[in-house]
Amino acid sequence: MAGRAEIEALQLGRLRALISEIRCDNAFYRGRLEDSGFESGDDIASLADFSARMPFTTKMDLVWDREEFPPYGSNLTYPLERYARYCQSSGTTSIPLPWLDTPESWSAMLDCWDRVYEAAAVSPADVVFFAFSFGPFLGFWTAFDAATRRGNLAIPSGGLSSQARLQMMATNHATVLCCTPTYAVRLGEVYAAQDKAELGEIPLRKIIVAGEPGGSIPEVRKRIESLWPGARVFDHHGMTEVGPVTYESPAKSQNLCVIEEAYFAEILDRDTEQEVKPGERGELVITTLNRTACPLLRYRTGDLVQKAWTDDPEGTRRLTLEGGILGRVDEMVVIRGVNIYPTAIEKIIRGFPEVAEFQVTQMTRQSMAELEIAVEPLDSSPTCAGLDERITKALHNAFALRIPVQLVAPNSLPRFEFKSKRWVKQEG
Repeated sequence: MAGRAEIEALQLGRLRALISEIRCDNAFYRGRLEDSGFESGDDIASLADFSARMPFTTKMDLVWDREEFPPYGSNLTYPLERYARYCQSSGTTSIPLPWLDTPESWSAMLDCWDRVYEAAAVSPADVVFFAFSFGPFLGFWTAFDAATRRGNLAIPSGGLSSQARLQMMATNHATVLCCTPTYAVRLGEVYAAQDKAELGEIPLRKIIVAGEPGGSIPEVRKRIESLWPGARVFDHHGMTEVGPVTYESPAKSQNLCVIEEAYFAEILDRDTEQEVKPGERGELVITTLNRTACPLLRYRTGDLVQKAWTDDPEGTRRLTLEGGILGRVDEMVVIRGVNIYPTAIEKIIRGFPEVAEFQVTQMTRQSMAELEIAVEPLDSSPTCAGLDERITKALHNAFALRIPVQLVAPNSLPRFEFKSKRWVKQEG
């Protein structure tokens, strides 16, 4: 298909330009490119040639680089005075890592957020509300700047309580909400308990979520949309290290299309390190094409995804992550010989609308890994009777394991504004 050939030609051209730009001045990649035989971008014969010769970049590579060259590491293409934006990773899988961007590289990430907004059909008339802490994590910073650049009224709410945020949303007639899936649920629960005559109605039409896999889990989406009648959930994913990577397919929810003009993405079998076929699962590997100031080449994201293709409205085939982010390869646990991902547990538990919140405790007993789950019901109504037994049965049907489930008192489990931390490791 001509459109597909054009995308790959654009990727190759941008990759060659990137390599030529960073080859001499980026200390982190200088030796790696030399060892791979890339004296300039012209030495890359094809995307496949690049994949065959260029080694991976891993999270530990970045950790070690920051330790050896504190505080920002050596993955800087330009002199420090050219950098204007500071963010740091959330530290989900390692220590928080600082990231610096030039205005040009920051603008390239805003271009990616434009694609997210376009896919969600956000118009200039929409009022976009950001229920986000606005701390040092990248989070929705790029989303906020992209919204203001597009001309949307963009409202920050860092440091406010859920009640105060709802009042601000009602007062300003917010039509789009940006937050994590977990906080969309929490904010919706607080909204459901409000006196609408006193607070005022919130005309929310769209909820754009990121930061967790929940946006592509049907049960989580259903829960969010039930709390916000009339609003549709749109998923998106990205990370501090590379920026905004995907947008939700307009044709099929829960499928994420890679922004291929900005990223060269590979989906590789973890064992063979070869590209998987459509319908197969593998690890997402990303090369940034436009974030020249702090590039990543063949970065192993740790995200488990399923490869697919989607035809966009213009008929161009787009690389798609079917079902969104299915889990992280480093979060899989083995319980009595069964591989379990946190997203699989959440999908089952969120299938019970009586559940308000849950927490999974991972422990070791007699040298064997075990799980226990605490479930907080919405209330003490009769519909919650036997909820623990029903969830236990559903888990057993899914994994052929008996995982103990205990009901706890309403409002006893922690709530989260940013990324949730529902899995707890118990030592001993």
